[in-house]
Amino acid sequence: MQNFTLYLGEFAGTALFMILGLSVCANVSLKKSGMFGSGGIVAASGWGLSMVAIAVIFGPLTGAHVNPAVTVGFWVGGDFPGYLIPGYFLAQFGGAFVGGLMVWVMWKDHLDEEPDEESKLGVFATGPSIANPFRNFLSESVATFSLMLVLLSLSHQQPAGGVPMFFVFAGVGGGIMAYGGLTGYAINPARDLMPRLVHAICPIKGKGSSNWGYAWVPILGPITGGAFAGAIYKILFPK
Repeated sequence: MQNFTLYLGEFAGTALFMILGLSVCANVSLKKSGMFGSGGIVAASGWGLSMVAIAVIFGPLTGAHVNPAVTVGFWVGGDFPGYLIPGYFLAQFGGAFVGGLMVWVMWKDHLDEEPDEESKLGVFATGPSIANPFRNFLSESVATFSLMLVLLSLSHQQPAGGVPMFFVFAGVGGGIMAYGGLTGYAINPARDLMPRLVHAICPIKGKGSSNWGYAWVPILGPITGGAFAGAIYKILFPK
């Protein structure tokens, strides 16, 4: 029963994170949105604050991973039991799908009115500004590595009160400012794969391709970066 509660919390947290974060993308990129063109600072702040909200709500229950790469990073770093990984993965991917579906429902009129195919896809999934498989993979790996080290550091920093939320915001928002222009800063296999699936299967007027040929990058890149961060952290800060 306790494990089910953890999985349910991770499912709900991931779903809400997608609703908040993908709506930030929709606000910024869809031309009929009242916030169209508000730019990268709004995107970075919106995703960062969305992650803070999820951490505040679900952190005490599940750790608020909401990201398979984060789960892998904590496991490799020695701060997460391996037997919970399958359930966390199912909850994260399931929650990301439900969250992406909710965003489609809320933004359907705007998506149908949007003339640009890339902007429609950009609400749901990431993509490179310049397609180069090796460098795109490297970008997602390094970006996730950077975020994961910040999250892992909280266990030895042990900041008091609400201070950890600043580090969560800095890790996500700062990461978008640093890496977002390269690949859109997926850093989360569930965040990219399941909303991309929503884009593929839902009726969106003139939506174009879901770009499945790129989908492996925001899956394998973050997992690699998260695992590497966990390994480095374990070496630098042995228990």
